[in-house]
Amino acid sequence: MATNDPTRPVYVIGAGPGGLAVAAALRGRGVRAVVLEKADAVGDSWRHHYDRLRLHTTRRLSALPGLKMPRSFGRWVARADVVRYLEKYAQVHELEIVTGVEVSAVERADGDGWLLHATGGRRLTGRAVVVATGYNHTPYLPEWPGADAYTGTLLHAGQYRNPAPYAGKDVLVVGSGNTGAEIAVDLVDGGAGRVRLAVRTAPHILRRSTAGWPAQASGILVRRLPVPLVDRAAGAVARLSVPDLSDKGLPRPETGLYARVREGAIPVQDVGLIAAVQSGRVEPVAAVESFEGAKVVLADGSRISPEVVVAATGYRRALEGLVGELGVLDGRGRPTVHGGRTAPTAPGLYFTGFTNPISGMFRELAIDAEKIAKAVARS
Repeated sequence: MATNDPTRPVYVIGAGPGGLAVAAALRGRGVRAVVLEKADAVGDSWRHHYDRLRLHTTRRLSALPGLKMPRSFGRWVARADVVRYLEKYAQVHELEIVTGVEVSAVERADGDGWLLHATGGRRLTGRAVVVATGYNHTPYLPEWPGADAYTGTLLHAGQYRNPAPYAGKDVLVVGSGNTGAEIAVDLVDGGAGRVRLAVRTAPHILRRSTAGWPAQASGILVRRLPVPLVDRAAGAVARLSVPDLSDKGLPRPETGLYARVREGAIPVQDVGLIAAVQSGRVEPVAAVESFEGAKVVLADGSRISPEVVVAATGYRRALEGLVGELGVLDGRGRPTVHGGRTAPTAPGLYFTGFTNPISGMFRELAIDAEKIAKAVARS
C-alpha cells in the first residue's frame, strides 16, 4: 500500500495554530487530514498562557491561511482573541479534529506509511504525519540546589495567570526573555510590593514599533541578510531608540542581536520593561544560583528573600519520546528539518512550529503549512 493511498489520512499531531494551519492547507488541496489533540479543545496552550499576553506580531501578519484576523482584535492581538480566532478557524475550514487523544510514539508502518501509538491502545496508520506539538511544550525548571526546600512559593511562568495573587508581595522573576519581562511588568502594574528580575544574559530590547513601523516588519526584511550587517544596523537602532540601562543593572548585550537570534535567543519586545526599569519599579539582579531556606542565592554572591519566585525559564520541545528513535532530532532535541522538507531517513514525517523566528511565529507557521501541504499532495 503506497504512502499516497487516499484511503489513509495524513495525521496532524497538535491542534494549536501550526497544526490547524497545516490541516486547512491540506484540506484545500483535497487531502484528508485528521488532527489529534490530547486536550479537549483547540489552542490549548493559548488557553493557559498568562492573561496579559498579546501577540508581539501584528494582526495583519499573523493570520493563518484562509482566514484573516478581525480588525476588531486591534493591532496587537490579545490571548483570548487568539483562542477565539483558532476556534473560528477550525470551524470555517471544517477541520476533522479528534480531542482527548495523545500520541505517544510515531514509527514506520510495515510496508509503507506511518504508525501512531495513541491513547487507549489506538494504532493509527497514515500516509504522512505532521508533528505540530509546539515550541512551548513542556515547562523547564532548572535543577537549582536547595529549590526543594525553599520556604517561599516557586512556580513556573506557565502557571502564572495574573498579578492578583501577588499583590503586596516581594516577587523575583527569573529569566529576562519576553515572558519574564512581561510578567515582571504585569506584576508591578498589578500591585506587587517589590519586583526583581534575575538576568543571566542581558537581552536585546526592541521597541515593538517605532513611528508606526513594527519590529516584526524589520525582522522579515533582514532574515536573509548577513549576520554582521544586521548586527551593526540593529546596534545603531538600539542606541537611538533604547536608553542605556547599565546603571540600573541591565547593560547592553555584548553579542549582536542577529547572532543571538541564530543561537535561539529572540529579542525582548518592550511592553513596559524599559520604563519600569528606568523608574526602579522592576529591579534587575544577578542570575539565580541556588536556594537556602527562605533565601535565594544570586550569581554575584548576594542573598535575597522574595516571597515568590516565578521561573520564566522556558520550555522543552519534548520530542524524544515521540520520534526520538527515528534519527530526526539534533543534539538539542530539535527537528533537523521543518516545513516542507523531510529527513532522508523519514520521508513523509513533517515538523512545524519548532523554530522561534524574528519574522513572527504565526507568519512562519502559515508559510510552513502551505509548503507541507504542497509536499504531501505531490508525494
